[in-house]
Amino acid sequence: MKLNSFYPVVMTDQLAESRDFYVRQFGFDLTFESDWYISLKRGDVELAILTHNHTTIPENYRKPVQGLILNFEVEDVDAEYARLIETEHLPLVQELRSEAFGQRHFITHDPSGVLIDVITEIPPSEAYASQFSQT
Repeated sequence: MKLNSFYPVVMTDQLAESRDFYVRQFGFDLTFESDWYISLKRGDVELAILTHNHTTIPENYRKPVQGLILNFEVEDVDAEYARLIETEHLPLVQELRSEAFGQRHFITHDPSGVLIDVITEIPPSEAYASQFSQT
């Protein structure tokens, strides 16, 4: 299979609020907008937002998003923590911390409750280092 594109589509009842969140907080550009679907892009990264009850969605699945985490890998997680949590006052779900598996990160959420895990890779502990593939 030749894959031309891959991107998450967040189903929500907070369409405009979610658009504004990703544009303001993460620098996405608006590439398409209707009253039920929004397409955002930042470099090679794409994200779409969809009204959860739109008729293009099978009826049994017309529910707002649940159980989703979007990982944003950044160069300086401490600077992003200062910007997003301390300056912008986004909700803090998980405090900034370093993990043995090789991440320094914190978690906030978007207007729809999607968890946003902001991450900088750090060296893993010896216990985890051997678990990484060399691809």
